[in-house]
This record gives sequence, structure tokens and C-alpha cells, in this order.
Amino acid sequence: MDTEVLDLPLSRTANERLHAMIPGGAHTYAKGDDQYPENLAPVISHGSGAHVWDVDGNRYIEYGSGLRSVSLGHAHPRVIEAVRRELGRGSNFVRPSIVEVEAAERFLATVPTAEMVKFAKNGSDATSAAVRLARAATGRTRVALCSDHPFFSVDDWFIGTTPMSAGIPTTTTDLIATFPYGDLAATEEMLARYPDEIACLILEPATHTEPPPGYLAGLRELADRHGCVLIFDEMITGFRWSEAGAQGLYGVVPDLSTFGKALGNGFAVSALAGRRDLMERGGLRDSGAHDRVFLLSTTHGAETHSLAAAMAVQTTYVEEGITARLHALGERLAAGVRDAAAAMGVGDHVVVRGRASNLVFATLDEDLQPSQQYRTLFLRRLLAGGVLAPSFVVSSALDDEDIDRTVDVVAQACAVYRKALDASDPTPWLLGRPVKPVFRRLA
Repeated sequence: MDTEVLDLPLSRTANERLHAMIPGGAHTYAKGDDQYPENLAPVISHGSGAHVWDVDGNRYIEYGSGLRSVSLGHAHPRVIEAVRRELGRGSNFVRPSIVEVEAAERFLATVPTAEMVKFAKNGSDATSAAVRLARAATGRTRVALCSDHPFFSVDDWFIGTTPMSAGIPTTTTDLIATFPYGDLAATEEMLARYPDEIACLILEPATHTEPPPGYLAGLRELADRHGCVLIFDEMITGFRWSEAGAQGLYGVVPDLSTFGKALGNGFAVSALAGRRDLMERGGLRDSGAHDRVFLLSTTHGAETHSLAAAMAVQTTYVEEGITARLHALGERLAAGVRDAAAAMGVGDHVVVRGRASNLVFATLDEDLQPSQQYRTLFLRRLLAGGVLAPSFVVSSALDDEDIDRTVDVVAQACAVYRKALDASDPTPWLLGRPVKPVFRRLA
């Protein structure tokens, strides 16, 4: 059996300190040490480009940077320059900054399918504002969310539908309906089951699967016919699919959409965008015929340096062809991983999925079922080879050498994977408890 060579004593100590003060040991559940092999959850010191260093001094090629938010790489010079320029001018005032005007103009020029935009700090606030707006505009209370998409918000209307529903009253979750991705007939049946009750359909326009031909247009038609608001959650697809989001790529315009993650390259900024008549329900220039909607009102929603970061990100994407680069890097990585897995006899067990700019991987057992044990084995070998990869989501800071090195490490991991499959038991290679799913009822 292969022995583990990576030791992280300083990270282990830091993790203990984190758990002593912070519930879950991290400020995002997906960053928890339970998502990594036991005693192999590196605590990060700093990052540059596509690389990060842990407090033990180890360097890693990093994927899924900042939960997909750092798509240009860490400390990108154009973004840092824009942020630094604003820091010395003050970050928050008692009235709007001119930067808010410029950021809104830049966003609406980049995403021309939207007519108005409002900025916030996180995706949950933006999606919940969209749901609130839809309920107000339609006079309906029931929300229909896509059951195949993993996350929409930390707020009760979504978290109540997950296994971590403690503290959320059923009166909230009773107002939620679901529909499967890609199935227009099932969605229409759901809408018919709740006639004139559905305020909105909310979904990610694409994830690890492309929308079937005509699907998004079909949803648009269903929403119009049933009088509900169509909301695209573009937290991930925004910029990674195209500068104008999935709506720009697929040519289907939602009523409302939400953006975040890549928008700030790690700086805290999100956006709610959409039709003027809907957005003005939360403004001051509505006709006066409607009750006002408390849309988004956040003290730090328009911090100048975060908006400057967002403008720099959009400029960089457009001028440097970042979306195309992300796809090219992802295609090179996916081909390399698939070839390496096939060469080691695990091509059916280590599976790369998704759009090239947003790759994930599945780890399957002897029966080709998803396995947390085999995921643990795979992650352990990647970490030992200097690859930090909860997913294979690329940043544009990667280069061909990084991709080639990653493929070499994947090949080594697949060799161990093959041994575990032959033994019909990965346990000897885990060296601790398996990694765990984020959403689970008990700790």
C-alpha cells in the first residue's frame, strides 16, 4: 500500500483554533475540514495566480478557487490596481458614490439583457431579493425551485428544503414546490398542480449539464403562460459561460437574474438584475400603484473598492478573452484527466463532467455508484501531489505546465484508485474517516 507523505502539523493546529471559535471551523460549509481527508485540510497562508501556499509552507495548484469566485487567479494585477486606486479615496459614504453609477453602467453594458441592476455583497441576498420581488409582483406566495441544483440561498425558503432544515418552520417550506431540470412536461404538471399559486421559477440555467435544445425557451414560454417570474441564478454561469452570462449565450432572457462569484474575483460583490418594471417595485420611481418592495438595502452593498474590482473584472474578461481561455484550459485538463484515468483502468470510475469552464469530477465505486470513500482516496493523493482540487474548475491564471502537472498527479492517484478497486475496499488507503457531504442532518 502507498504511504502518505504529506504532513500538515501547523494546519492541524490552525484547524483546532478555528473550531474553537468559529462554528464549523470555516465561514462557508463547503470550505469545512470535513470536506477533506482527515488531517489533510490545509489552512491557506496566501495565493498568487493559480497557486496557493498553506501555513506549513506547501504550494498547491488550486482549482475551484474561492468556490469558483477567483476566476482570474489570486491577486490579479488589474483587479488589485483598481481596488488600490479606490482604497485611498474612501470606501463608503452617506450618499451614493460616483463609482456606483460607473459600475451600474459597466454591468448593464456587459449584460445587455438586463435593464436595471442593484449590487449587494453575497449571492443569497440577491436571490432572496429576486424571490421577494416575484412574490410582490405576482401577488403569489409559492416558489418553485429546480430540485437538481445544489444551492440557491442561506435563507429559509431554500435551506428549509435541505437536510439542514433545523430552525426553519414548516410554514415556510410548505410554500416551496420543485421541478426537475430539463423536463418541461414535469414543470408544466407542477404549475398545473398549483394553478395561479407559483410566483416564480428559479434555476441555474446550466450546471454540469447543458440545457436540452429548446428547454430554456420552453421555460420562458411556461412562465409567461402561467403568469410567473422566470429567475436565472447566474452565480456560476455568469462570466464563465459568457461575459453576458448564460442568458447571453443561449439567447433566452429571464425576468430577473442574479450574479456573483466571478463578478469580483474574490472581492465581495453580487448583483440582482432584470426588467425595469419589476426592479422599480423596489425603487422610488414606480407609478405609485403598487406597494413598495424592500428590495436590497445593505450598508456595505456599494463599497467602492468591490465595485471597482467588478468593473476591472468585466474589462479584463472582455479585453483579454477570458471566457475563451477558461474553456481552452478546461478542455485541455478534461482530456488529460480522462486519458490518465483510462490508461490506469479507472476511466469509468473517475469521471470528469460539466462545461469546460466549470468542470467537476465524480468518484465511483465498484458498482459505479458515487462514493465518498473513493473521493477521499482521490483527494488524498491529489493533495500529496500538490494539487488542491475539490473540483476541476479552472482559473485563467493556470498555464499548460500547471495542467500537465495536474494530469501527472491524477495519473498517480488513479493508479492507487485501481488498486483499491481490485481489492474491493478503499479503506486501507483512506487513513481516516471519509469526507462528508455538505448537506447532512447530523454533524
